[in-house]
Amino acid sequence: MAAVGRTMGIGMELAQPLEPTGEDSPLARARVHRQLTLEETARRAGITPEEAQWLEEGRVYRFATSDDALLAALLYGTALGIDNREARELAGLPVPALPAQRNPVSRLIVLGAILIALAVAGAVVLVSHTGGHARAAASVPILPPPWRVDVNVLNGSGDINYTRQVASSVQALGYQIKHVGRADSFNYPQTAVYFPPGCEALATRLGKEIGVATRPLPGGNGNCALYVIVGPAREPGN
Repeated sequence: MAAVGRTMGIGMELAQPLEPTGEDSPLARARVHRQLTLEETARRAGITPEEAQWLEEGRVYRFATSDDALLAALLYGTALGIDNREARELAGLPVPALPAQRNPVSRLIVLGAILIALAVAGAVVLVSHTGGHARAAASVPILPPPWRVDVNVLNGSGDINYTRQVASSVQALGYQIKHVGRADSFNYPQTAVYFPPGCEALATRLGKEIGVATRPLPGGNGNCALYVIVGPAREPGN
């Protein structure tokens, strides 16, 4: 009987570590620190209160598989909001120092100052840019479209065929050809656009378009009709 008693005592000593020790586990301390009940934490983790108790008491052998125990522990720790620092602390591992906390107010002040400076600089650039365009636009006269400008093409060299070619070129630019005929003489040395007073800008535009010079036309009645007096035909490249 004594031998049997000794054998039973040894068996009880071996089975005893499988039961709860009565000491709070790290998970239980974390839960109590957050003032949560076992049932509430289990509900948040999506496990049963019994499974939560198994975890806190370290009875992971009660789970069907080791994977079930690991997943339950992961869900339980997530439900408690345990981060890496706290997990290391609960495990008795060294905890790294927290990074230096920066003053958010000073950062916001600096950020605000930068934004204000950028806004002011953008406004100055915009005003300068638009002001320059406004001055440039004011210096360039607004001209009527070519189809509202009357043009007379006159033969000033005796070559009517070339005169008609020039008239066709002017008409192709959208101008209204009012008359094609003979000039007062055939002694004009080169083709030019003649303009009455106040119509120089129109003549300059047409002269650039067909590649000829401009000349003032004495007199005029206020109508900006232009006169292209055609000189001798130019050789290609001249």
